[in-house]
Amino acid sequence: DVQLQASGGGLVQAGESLTLSCAASGFSFDDHAIGWFRQAPGKEREGISCISTSDGTFYTDSVKGRFTISSDNAKNTVYLQMNSLKPEDTAVYYCKADVDCIATMFADFGSWGQGTLVTVSS
Repeated sequence: DVQLQASGGGLVQAGESLTLSCAASGFSFDDHAIGWFRQAPGKEREGISCISTSDGTFYTDSVKGRFTISSDNAKNTVYLQMNSLKPEDTAVYYCKADVDCIATMFADFGSWGQGTLVTVSS
């Protein structure tokens, strides 16, 4: 079965950088996509990025230009490099897997990992 594990969250100051990792198992990266979501306190979950071999990469406007998604298929791991962090980036970050980026970002199913907390202080 599909297993996902997000890690790398922590406390940083505004303007600093942080890299999150999503370790995956149980499927081939050649046939699936992995996306990153976040949920801030009191707000709805927000999809922010996705990567797949067929779709390339995708970013929402809220993080485009600051965050970079990448993958290391040999390690079965997807990364989210977060630069120029802002207090409004504070959230629990989750990774999700599905057949492609459209399904990952917009369908109400797929496989989820546990979240990792990112806190950005001003």
